[in-house]
Amino acid sequence: MKKLIILISTTFLLFGFAACGQVENSEQDLSNQGTGQPDLESKKMNEEIEPTDKETEQTSEDGEQINQDLSQSTSNIEEDPYFESFEGSIDHVHGLGYAGNQNAIFFAAHDGLKIFTNGKWYKTKAENNDYMGFNAVEKGFFSSGHPGKDSSLPNPFGVMRSTDNGQTLETLGLLGETDFHLMGVGYETNSIYAIPPNNNSEMEAGGLYVSEDDAKSWRKVKAENLGENLFHLAVHPTKAEIVAAAGEDGIYLSEDRGETFELLTNGFQGTTVYFSDDDLWYGGFNGKAILMKKSILDGSEKEIPLPKLEQDAVMYMAQNPNNENELVFVSFNGDIYKSTDDAKTWTTIVKNGVIQ
Repeated sequence: MKKLIILISTTFLLFGFAACGQVENSEQDLSNQGTGQPDLESKKMNEEIEPTDKETEQTSEDGEQINQDLSQSTSNIEEDPYFESFEGSIDHVHGLGYAGNQNAIFFAAHDGLKIFTNGKWYKTKAENNDYMGFNAVEKGFFSSGHPGKDSSLPNPFGVMRSTDNGQTLETLGLLGETDFHLMGVGYETNSIYAIPPNNNSEMEAGGLYVSEDDAKSWRKVKAENLGENLFHLAVHPTKAEIVAAAGEDGIYLSEDRGETFELLTNGFQGTTVYFSDDDLWYGGFNGKAILMKKSILDGSEKEIPLPKLEQDAVMYMAQNPNNENELVFVSFNGDIYKSTDDAKTWTTIVKNGVIQ
């Protein structure tokens, strides 16, 4: 993914994202000189991941690709033997959400899924993959990324889907070809929008593509007026024609399946986008963190109060589909906050990657 650089007034906030699965950098300016000119002080987090270049696709005993019953609901995390209690740190989150329509928050990290439910943390015992482009959906999750050391998946693993909390992964497409950092999936429609970082058998690098048949086929859209240096894509949960993007120049919205985009903001960089049924939520930075909620019905906007964020911003967020008052977000500095009263108050559940 291209590096994002923010220059707002006399303050720099630089978020760098190198290719995951190898080395990822996150850099932020933390100070200004007394002259009023910015002095860039870098804070870097380097994590070396050794991808496994497996060539075998996950298969059943008779050689057929593992498929899952999409009508099967996911199980209770706390009673599922696939999960165990977790007390470590959470680094390099690349997506979050309420996968499987559960009252449990899934966080996609370099070393597998971490789940927060009923005040407790859990992690997966297997398939601890480096999930990228992670999207929670009503019946599970979609993701791209790199296989973990305990996985037999090839590297990268293209587009995958799970309907059982990640215990099994169904290969949808582009296996061994592409690791999508920029991918959005509709919560109920499962419509996929993606921007490949490299050429593959079905796409050209940098184009915006749409699939409405679970990645069996892809259609390139015009994406007129969509800026460069994008960080995040989001798709409306029920209206596949509505997609948004966050990028260096702000927040973009399309209501015609990505053919044309409108720049909704000016004066700050967009950092995240997320859809609930009636609203587009978006984050930004203009010297301070911003979180807004924009109605897709009448266009009205409301600023959402945030906890104090020092040289930080909202990176990913989600709303509980079963409780609109419950919100969660992760920041670029590795903090995770949760609210149960529609953002009136926030509780810190992770600070600088450390569980509280």
